Amino acid sequence: MVYPYPVYNPYIRSRSDDFRMPPDRKLINDIHKAINGEHSAILCYKQIAENAPTEDIRKQILEIRQDEQRHFEEFSRIFTNLTGKKPIPIITEECPKKYRTSLESAFKDEQETVDFYLDLADRIQNQSIKKVFQRAAADEQNHAVWFLFF
Repeated sequence: MVYPYPVYNPYIRSRSDDFRMPPDRKLINDIHKAINGEHSAILCYKQIAENAPTEDIRKQILEIRQDEQRHFEEFSRIFTNLTGKKPIPIITEECPKKYRTSLESAFKDEQETVDFYLDLADRIQNQSIKKVFQRAAADEQNHAVWFLFF
């Protein structure tokens, strides 16, 4: 009996492989930008936590930093799945040395990041990836509130 549907075999190239759409370069670049932003935030929030005036504030900043680490890992996984390559993160923003200035910078960055992630989520067709960026945007908004509170 002949099976009426084609069977996918990853070791056999089909003619349709030649017609696959290349990955959206802007999307890939924006995901890499998000990875760099998270990487920079992870490093900066460590410094902010070290300078925190109280133990409660230090703990909250470290909790925010854990969220940023999770975002970094999720975005890196997505980038690797889309490109077949691991991202090489770079520091895109230096962390101000003074505590108050670093909090103000973190607040502003978190607010801008919310908009960036929501815009990115709007362009993404894959629902699971879209949800990752929507959730990250919600986290960033929460972080902004904390930084404003501090």
